[in-house]
Amino acid sequence: MANTTDYVGTLFDNSESNPSKITLAFTMAGVALKKGHSATVILMVDAVHLAKPNALDNVDIGDPFEPAGELLEAFIEKGGQVLVCGACMKHNGVEESDIDKRFEVISGDDVVELLMNAKGSLQLN
Repeated sequence: MANTTDYVGTLFDNSESNPSKITLAFTMAGVALKKGHSATVILMVDAVHLAKPNALDNVDIGDPFEPAGELLEAFIEKGGQVLVCGACMKHNGVEESDIDKRFEVISGDDVVELLMNAKGSLQLN
């Protein structure tokens, strides 16, 4: 895991509780990459369920936004990283073997270090 990134987006909701926040998280992270910044999205609390493969496939809030699954794929293709809170996974019964292999599990210490070292952040809670 990189211990620094220019932009950190933290996401707390799952696809059932607030698909708009999910879409906004990956939209803004993608914008950061387009502007030449490194970008990370951290899945925390209930958002750890989004770490499962294909979890974003049916998240589409409509125009002017792209479907969340497409935003995620573009974000990863352009070098973005998705990190998942390990303690939140344990609390929510999500096993590391259940999550997308492109995502990395991190600790609370890692979350704080990334946030403190970032140039900017967006917390969607």
